[in-house]
Amino acid sequence: MIDALVAWFNDRSTTEIVWIGIGFFAQALFMMRFVVQWIASERVRRSIVPETFWYFSIGGGILLLAYSIYRMDPVYMFGQGLGLLIYFRNLYFVWTHKREGAAP
Repeated sequence: MIDALVAWFNDRSTTEIVWIGIGFFAQALFMMRFVVQWIASERVRRSIVPETFWYFSIGGGILLLAYSIYRMDPVYMFGQGLGLLIYFRNLYFVWTHKREGAAP
């Protein structure tokens, strides 16, 4: 098993290893949005979507889009690109609501 893992790693270029690292980091960011949402919902005992959820969505989405472009995966590119539009739009709604609530 270890030999196969070492062989796999040795068959990859430095660029590919870096992009695989970016892909894993992006997935971790994307996963954290659900962790944040779960913790926030547990605290208030109802389903809510905190602002941080959208920041993790955007961070993970941008990096996953970059990764999908590097991998030349049009299905993944389309999904992440569309998702980013939705995440930015929701964040715009959050900011607009805050601004309207803060106005006298």
